[in-house]
Amino acid sequence: MSADFNIIAESRTDVGKGASRRLRHTGKVPGIIYGSGKDPVAFTVVHDDLMHHLENEAFYSHILTVTVDGKVQKAVLKDLQRHPAKPKILHVDFLRVSDKDVINMQVPMHFINEDASVGVKAGGLVSHLLSTIEITCKASDLPEYLQIDLTDLDVGASLHLSDIDLPKGVQITALTHGTDHDLPVVSIHAPKGGDATEEDEAADTTATEEGGAASE
Repeated sequence: MSADFNIIAESRTDVGKGASRRLRHTGKVPGIIYGSGKDPVAFTVVHDDLMHHLENEAFYSHILTVTVDGKVQKAVLKDLQRHPAKPKILHVDFLRVSDKDVINMQVPMHFINEDASVGVKAGGLVSHLLSTIEITCKASDLPEYLQIDLTDLDVGASLHLSDIDLPKGVQITALTHGTDHDLPVVSIHAPKGGDATEEDEAADTTATEEGGAASE
């Protein structure tokens, strides 16, 4: 994993909707960290600092360092409450983890070689059917993303969850529930109305048929 994220927070004892509202007015975000058999701890973090972290895609699928009152803990982002109309964070939840803990996390997919794929070269269009996947792994094995290579994908074909190359120790959670959950991830389809080659061939065929009819 290439990025390091450090969240500096302060514990809080004043809880409830009113207290949270007052905190937000001072530019802070209320949150909680829990898990690993320890008591949950309510905290506050500076809103702008948190927003800066959230601009990085890796923050959502990364082992984070959360320091509350000087106590350093490893955690993952578990829940995020956003304002429905404004670019503001209302609440954040972190889950404590150790390297040996088995966790379920949503990770993004990065699609590579789209323009070089067989299907796109033939005039096809790429459809991304999923953008993230839930995986199960030890915290120490958590990848920032999964890479999907489209080089060999042809028109009319799809890649499914079972086609994804996974890092060691990583499982796709859905596949543990059976083959019925092997969903398509990405496909290449012909453009509506067919591609230019098909249209040219159709026009040539029509012209030939009309020419033959006229000569008769």
